[in-house]
Formats: sequence, C-alpha cells, structure tokens
Amino acid sequence: MKVETRQLWLKTACNMLISTFLFGVLFAVLYIVELLVPSLQGVLLKFSDTAFCIGIPASIIGVGYVLSIRNPANYTGFFMGILMSVLLGVQMFLLGDYTSTFLYICVFAPFQIMSIRAWTKTSKTNAEATESLRPKFLETKQMLVSLFVFAALMAVVYLLETFVFGNENVLSKVLRGALLASVILANFWLIYKKIDSWIYWTIYSIVGIVIFTINGNIFNVVLFFFFLIINGMAGISWIKMSKIKE
Repeated sequence: MKVETRQLWLKTACNMLISTFLFGVLFAVLYIVELLVPSLQGVLLKFSDTAFCIGIPASIIGVGYVLSIRNPANYTGFFMGILMSVLLGVQMFLLGDYTSTFLYICVFAPFQIMSIRAWTKTSKTNAEATESLRPKFLETKQMLVSLFVFAALMAVVYLLETFVFGNENVLSKVLRGALLASVILANFWLIYKKIDSWIYWTIYSIVGIVIFTINGNIFNVVLFFFFLIINGMAGISWIKMSKIKE
C-alpha cells in the first residue's frame, strides 16, 4: 500500500473514531433524558428494535464517511459509504420500506463505487491534483438541468405514491419526493466533486427533520439535525477550498 493511500485510510479511521465518540455522547445524552423524563423511556432509544439497532452502526459509519470526504482527495471514505448504504438497505427492509431498500443497495452503493473510481483517477498525478481535487459549483446549465431532474424525480415519486401505493396525504408525497430526489442528486454530484452536492444533502437533512417531526420520531429528528450540522460543515469546507488561489 502506498504511503499516500495509507495516510488516507488512517484519516478515515480517525474520522470513524470521531464519529463513534460523537454518537457515544449523543446516546449518553438521550439516555439521561430518558431517565429524567420517564414518559420518553423507550421512545428515544429503542434497543429492542432490530431495525433501530442496525441503524446505529449505519449512522456512525455515515458520519465517518461524510467527515472523510470533506477532503476531496480522500476516496477511501466511499468504502464507508458503501457499507453505510448496505446497512441502511437492511434497516429499510426490516421496516418494510422496500423502495428505499432498492435505492440504498442498487442505486446508492453503485454511486459510491463510481465515486471511488472517479476520485482515484483525479488523485494520481501531482500535476493534476491541485485543480482536479478542488471542488466547484455547477455551471448554470448543469444547475438548471439538475433542478429539472429534481422536480421530475419529485413528480415520479408523487405519482407512484398516489397510484401505486395509494397514499392520499399530499404533504407526505411531496416530502418523500423531495427526500428521494435530494439524496439521489447529492450522491450523483459527489462523483464529480460539485459543491452543489452538499446543497442537496442539506435539503435531504431538513426534509428528514420535517418528516420525522410529523411522525413523532424524536430520535430521528435529533439524528437528522445532527446530519444537518455535519453536512453543512462539509459544504462550507468545500466552498472554502474552491476559493483557494494558486
């Protein structure tokens, strides 16, 4: 293993430790809240639920993955992304959400593999490294196409929810469409190191907060708020890197 690659894996391992520590603190706080507020016992932390337990390592790995790819050179973070996608697919399967299961395993995991290949190629030569590793915003035409695809995906989900799954709740259909559209585009634009990817990740986090607030799932509200902060930090980091002068 080359020295550069070894260093990237070491950084990813350190990020995983940071993520584990952060979630340890989060769970400790939630546990204390449950002790202080008896009515919340079993509401915040559902360790008897298999899907919930699988979601724990998926979330820890997910944050470690985001912390790693804040560095546009660290393609090793996407290996964590693949593992995260598989775990989330299993979690969604246990929850009976087979559409999300398909997306995580058959769409998002391949996106991670494509990102590894693309990011590895741009990291091969020092002469190209500075420019190729620097994240950039989408050009105007790309941005407009991306927004059109976002709207189209929302429309497809809306129609599927209405005519296939029989969902009559308009707000629910719109939110599910926004969640799916944002996470697909976020994963896609990561491949090309476009800063707009983090805009879609932020939308994904905000929509998740709204959905779980409506559903009364307090733990996931806290979790998605946590993701919102992490994704926002990563986006700001990429914006700063895009402004660095030679």
